[in-house]
Amino acid sequence: MSPRLAWLLSSSLVCAALAGPALARQADDTAVDTVIITGSQVRLPPAYAGGQIAKGARVGLLGTLDTMDTPFAITSYTEALVRNQQARSVADVLQNDPTVRVSKGFGNFQELYIVRGFPVYSDDMTYNGLYGVLPRQFVAAELIERVDVFRGANAFLNGAAPGGSGVGGAFNLMPKRAPTAPLTRLTAGWDGGSQVHGSADVARRFGENDAYGVRANLAVRDGETAVDDEKRSLKVVGLGLDRRGDRARFSADLGWQDHHIDAPRPTVTPAGAIPKAPDAGKSFAQPWTYTDERQLFGAARGEFDLTDTLSAWAAVGGRKGKEDNVLANPTAQPDGTLSAYRFDNVRKDTVVSADAGLRAKFATGPVAHALVASATSVSLKSRNAYAFSNFAGFASNLYRPVAAPAPNPDFFVGGSKSDPNVTERAKNRGVAVADTLSFLNDRVLLTVGVRYQDVQTRSYDYNTGARSAAYDGHATTPALAAVFKPSDKVSLYANYAEALVPGKTAPAQVNGVVVANAGEILSPFRGKQTEIGAKYDAGAFGGAVSLFRTTQPSEFFDTASRRYTDGGEQENKGVELTVHGQPTEGLRLLGGATWLDAKVNRALTPGLAGKSPIGVPEFQANLNVEWDVKPVDGLTVEGRMTHTGAQPANASNTVSLDAWTRFDAGARYAFEASGRSITLRARVENLAGKDQWVAVGGYPGANYLTLGAPRTLRLSVSADF
Repeated sequence: MSPRLAWLLSSSLVCAALAGPALARQADDTAVDTVIITGSQVRLPPAYAGGQIAKGARVGLLGTLDTMDTPFAITSYTEALVRNQQARSVADVLQNDPTVRVSKGFGNFQELYIVRGFPVYSDDMTYNGLYGVLPRQFVAAELIERVDVFRGANAFLNGAAPGGSGVGGAFNLMPKRAPTAPLTRLTAGWDGGSQVHGSADVARRFGENDAYGVRANLAVRDGETAVDDEKRSLKVVGLGLDRRGDRARFSADLGWQDHHIDAPRPTVTPAGAIPKAPDAGKSFAQPWTYTDERQLFGAARGEFDLTDTLSAWAAVGGRKGKEDNVLANPTAQPDGTLSAYRFDNVRKDTVVSADAGLRAKFATGPVAHALVASATSVSLKSRNAYAFSNFAGFASNLYRPVAAPAPNPDFFVGGSKSDPNVTERAKNRGVAVADTLSFLNDRVLLTVGVRYQDVQTRSYDYNTGARSAAYDGHATTPALAAVFKPSDKVSLYANYAEALVPGKTAPAQVNGVVVANAGEILSPFRGKQTEIGAKYDAGAFGGAVSLFRTTQPSEFFDTASRRYTDGGEQENKGVELTVHGQPTEGLRLLGGATWLDAKVNRALTPGLAGKSPIGVPEFQANLNVEWDVKPVDGLTVEGRMTHTGAQPANASNTVSLDAWTRFDAGARYAFEASGRSITLRARVENLAGKDQWVAVGGYPGANYLTLGAPRTLRLSVSADF
């Protein structure tokens, strides 16, 4: 850690110790509740002082919990932060998180997130607690009320992620809700290049005691981005309904997203040494490539208090989506010479997700109990087709791109792109039970629980539709967690939790050696996590520190017995530090740091034992500072630093990606004109204009490079009517 960064972080903690219960900043006008209803499956916690994060988050089947009562590491980012930073997607929001790094999907333009050294795919996020409902590759920021970040293994709390990721953490997105006050907000803006955007956010409450609410969001983006010749078109519609009641609470949400990019700049796979990063404002994409995604999705959730001590909830959601891509992701030589071939694919998904449960409160002597039982189900049917051009490919250059004629994708074809066959069916089902025991006036909380999970997948031939493979696995994942609050400002916690990803089927051979148990279906791979931590909350400013260790099994081949097993192992150990809030009125801090020690202890390839996994840095840090300029009422300036240490860029650790740092800066000015609230916003990202690779890999075993964005100026104006 640099001395300057160490000083900034230590100063933040000193401020926390001195601030005491400072005056909290007035909550943003879109806050939807004033108290945290522990365990609620519908209600949202209020914003914390400064309005950038919330006082709690959704914690799987345990429902909404206050941060200080949660025996895990969590942060929930608010809609106010999303709006003030002019975020375009979930990835923009997570640029604020010191424990998360953003990458791209494998061979596509999916946003992908690295938490505690493990990937979380964007289609493994939950939407109001339901898996599989969100658009797979990109979620527009205009749809988001909260971004809940959960750090650590979570198979017990959420169930196994259907996409097979989520070992190091999880993300839950909460849709927008109608605030107490009427809202009519129009926004227009410019995002560099010729990219312009406009949005409308309208909400009303009605009925007795304003029990019913409706909120509608419309957004459009179009034009060339800050990267030359890359054009993006986005259309978004969101509709949310809710009912607030003493006994019954309900929400229903419907979203539609149409996202298209022409000539999207691809990731690059290095062939040996990493080439120098090219001009970030230029594109080396082929002009005939594109990615197109249309998604219709929705969810409904309700809870009802059957008695004063017993409540029930149920939720159901679904998604129907289509993706169409023409891609050409290149391989790069150290001198920048590129080679690529064309890859087309079409995907159509139908997903249904459901969740139901009961929550009971009772006491046994001096011990209070919150008993929860839950059942979940996620079903996926996916139709896919692909087509490759000749693998001999075509040439280009990273620094002097060549626009090649579009090759014919007829060399290697799977299925019909106009009418793809069903190629995958998956079903994840689980039941869970948990009890949170409270002692000493809630100063000691002990949570024990277990989940039984059943994972089924079926694969089918792209051309004939005949079943080609099947996987059936099940596992029981326990959890044990405790919270001790020695004072109102300090919360100490510890947990043991597990992660769960589908196992493998033993192949016929490994490196030419016949496998003795060929065809055996391995049980789901069970990751194991232990964690301890401390949280501090002075009322207006706080922070947390956590120490964790996670071991994740993988496939392994024992040459002596010739058996294919789950004996491989990756071990990630680390320390996380986060700070947040308003240490003094008008000054807001948000950030922290992560130290990681990640190693492959045992691997299918013996020579990789003892190496670090691809794309996992030893150190990363963020610090975002906002300051309300007192001499000018309504003026706020802010700056953000993002630093990521060196990352191994191949499995043998002979090549690494250099450390990188990015600085962003912005300002906003809020005032009234003709009785209307107006806010002007300006933000420059990559202030220094550095050309740099910012991520390597993300998908296990892959080492593709993602180029950072160029210096980008964003401008917007919002008016409340």
